[in-house]
Amino acid sequence: MSSLTFIFILVAILAILFLVLNSLLAPRDPNTAKESPFECGFSGYLGQSRAHFDVQFFLVALVYLLLDLEILIIYPFAMSGRENGVYGLIIVLIIISIITVGFIFELGKKALSINSRQKS
Repeated sequence: MSSLTFIFILVAILAILFLVLNSLLAPRDPNTAKESPFECGFSGYLGQSRAHFDVQFFLVALVYLLLDLEILIIYPFAMSGRENGVYGLIIVLIIISIITVGFIFELGKKALSINSRQKS
């Protein structure tokens, strides 16, 4: 038996073992709110007061992900800068300009401004 086959069998056995242990040892606390499908704006459990999570935080997270992807795209060009030449520089400048225009558009739409709900 090869080591790769052994690893696949070991992972399958561990997964089944953890599933069986979870079903045997997990606490059982039935509640209608726990069994209902999750949708945005559900009423939560009794006695809990959760604040509404604003969508603007998701917008900031999406902008962060886009800028992170920009870094992933530009990183190989930066590491091989001497081999790319003028053509690579033009491609990087086009990518950066497209992302900059998108960022300016987001600033214009005020997608990054988070309004405070605190009373002063």
